[in-house]
Amino acid sequence: MAWERELETALELTRAAASVALKHFGSAAAETKTDGSPVTAADRECERLIASRLAETFPADGVFGEEGSSRAGAGGRRWIIDPIDGTRDYVRGGFLWCHLLALEEEGEAVLGVAAFPMQGRVFYASKGQGAWRLEGRTETQLQCSAIQQTSRAVLCFGQLNRARHEPWGGRLLEFLEPFWAVRSMGGATDAMLVASGKAEAYLEPRLKPWDVAALAIIGEEAGCLWHDFEGRRTIYGGSLALYAPGMAPAVQGFLGLSL
Repeated sequence: MAWERELETALELTRAAASVALKHFGSAAAETKTDGSPVTAADRECERLIASRLAETFPADGVFGEEGSSRAGAGGRRWIIDPIDGTRDYVRGGFLWCHLLALEEEGEAVLGVAAFPMQGRVFYASKGQGAWRLEGRTETQLQCSAIQQTSRAVLCFGQLNRARHEPWGGRLLEFLEPFWAVRSMGGATDAMLVASGKAEAYLEPRLKPWDVAALAIIGEEAGCLWHDFEGRRTIYGGSLALYAPGMAPAVQGFLGLSL
């Protein structure tokens, strides 16, 4: 199976990161980074652990992490690390935070893991091998929703508090209105709801590559469509639209796209 060793390593590393994060959970104090986002000692420790073990296991691969890990690779491959996605939830003692780890090959995300220690769930995928959820010892293949009517669909939209600063902000309430329900629980949680067929669409602006990479490949392998808000299939576009095929008219219409 393609990327079998890489996937086994990624799953092992997110388990190790979870042990570190849980050791600090409930007592982690946050600092504020220059971009206004929080960071804790646990974020940095998790990233150091993941980056160092990747260097040992795949020395030819590059590394790109949220907390500064950076190493050029020699073979067109790079690991993308978000050591704790949802640090605000982590600091507040919530359960929505996770570890995100993805492998990029020639500019394309080909493997991703999203591990939620407080939920007891791990989502993962590698290109061409499907997307899966692991809960305890139960492994379930993911399949996105077949719903096509917005009146029956659940929409997840991230960073609603910043919407009025966006060019589409004035149209947002009109877009939200027809949906059966609207959620905003955090990017990775929202995206995995869509990949699992429990929601139909997830949109979020102002994202970084480490926010997007793992979610995109997991969603794609579950049968979802994805792109940035400009319609480009890139993890570097600064945004993500991930949705079931039946939501294409609504999502692309809102974003002004014709794909």
